[in-house]
Amino acid sequence: MEHPLILLLLIPALGACVLALLPSERPGLIRNAAIAVALLTFVYTLILTSQMNFASAAVQLETSVVWNKQLGTSFSLGVDGLSFPLILLTTVLVLMALLASHMITHHIKGYYLLMLLLEAATLGVFMAQDWGLFYVFWELVLIPLFFLIDRWGGKNRQTAALNFVLYTMGGSIFMLLALLVLFDATPQHSFTFAAMAQGAKGLSTAEQVLIFSGLLIGFGVKIPLFPLHGWLPLAHVEAPSPVSILLSGILLKMGSYGLLRAIDGLPAAALALQGLLFALGVIGLLYGGLLAWRQSDMKKMIAYSSVSHMGVVLIGISTLNVHGMTGAVYQMVAHGLVAGATFMLIGLLYERTHTRDINDYGSLIKVTPRFAFLIILAFVGGVGLPSTAGFVAELHVLIGGFERWSWSIVLLSLGMLITATYSIRTVKQLYTGPVRLDMQQVEDLRPLEMLAAGGLIAGTFLLGFYPEPLLHMVDMSVQQLISRFALETMAQVSGGSL
Repeated sequence: MEHPLILLLLIPALGACVLALLPSERPGLIRNAAIAVALLTFVYTLILTSQMNFASAAVQLETSVVWNKQLGTSFSLGVDGLSFPLILLTTVLVLMALLASHMITHHIKGYYLLMLLLEAATLGVFMAQDWGLFYVFWELVLIPLFFLIDRWGGKNRQTAALNFVLYTMGGSIFMLLALLVLFDATPQHSFTFAAMAQGAKGLSTAEQVLIFSGLLIGFGVKIPLFPLHGWLPLAHVEAPSPVSILLSGILLKMGSYGLLRAIDGLPAAALALQGLLFALGVIGLLYGGLLAWRQSDMKKMIAYSSVSHMGVVLIGISTLNVHGMTGAVYQMVAHGLVAGATFMLIGLLYERTHTRDINDYGSLIKVTPRFAFLIILAFVGGVGLPSTAGFVAELHVLIGGFERWSWSIVLLSLGMLITATYSIRTVKQLYTGPVRLDMQQVEDLRPLEMLAAGGLIAGTFLLGFYPEPLLHMVDMSVQQLISRFALETMAQVSGGSL
């Protein structure tokens, strides 16, 4: 096909349209059709991998159609080494989330339809090469998510859905204002990434910092940065478990991906705010870890652990060097797999026991050995022990952080210790101690559930044992991104000497 990315975008969108035409009284057919569409999207993404040249940092598989010449907007799609791993992650997690969605028993057609629309909107965010289009997809993601939480969530689902939308839309206002200010300074009168980055070169550092601050607030809500994380625990606790998989596995990555694009276009602002990004990363890492340690509700614990893991991403980004930035992108993928697997397993356990309180469990290893095996592996991946993807990511962030921040990076090790503490406590509480009579009849993982959760955990260990393909995928794009700062530093030095 001449426009492969448009086809990738259309597969889940058209799949949702097909689901809408299926009879509601055939839930099995609807579920199987949705899984087939998600599988087709994943397979097509794998096919596109063979068309990518990761030895080049250029934007590839480009498609661009001018939407509105007066407004300067265009339907411009493209991928590079920063966006393509996240597209792959999205297609994998949506497929696994749909495989684990058998607990959804009411309004089944609406649920699967919204999940496919969510996939299409998320892919659009990662493929957009125009800030106007990026913003459209960014807002489109909210619509299916709001209804997924509001219709299929827990008892406080309405509050959680409204909270999530208000937080995100509040951040989006700052993002939109920042983009409009940057657009006003762009001579080409275009919203494309390249044109806006070119326009930013004519701005002073103070003007760039002001624009970057607006974008940081918008993206910071999704990452989520402290203190913009208030929506996260409630949304995770109330959302159905498959939706939590996508919330933590993909939605948080949209924020950090957007931040990378902002840094690419506003290098002077990134250099000026480097210390702030590091401080926010460290606060998120330690604050999220300590709050996760304090939780007895397992879903809340994993939600706060996501704040901690995204702190590692921000620390990596703040280094503005190759090792740190590579570690940040690697951590985005690693956390997506681990958080997806953990939310899935805890969600499936909750469906069987109807409790998320860690104190209600004990000695489940005798009753549910398959659950025990996979949950232990998921927490091993979360801690980032050697042979897991998290280890590769954190090692890169540690090296890059030491190059830039010297011994201050020891705080990253402290955060990893906190993660290990609450992970070991959870495993101990679930699988050791006295046998509880009310937990004797808990059903172990079914084959399809094993396939979904085991697939994500296998991905974590595969990227830990064999990191080369993903490192190769991101390497040239990261190097090109870092080269912006070398040029910016030279420009500042020469400007200062004049």
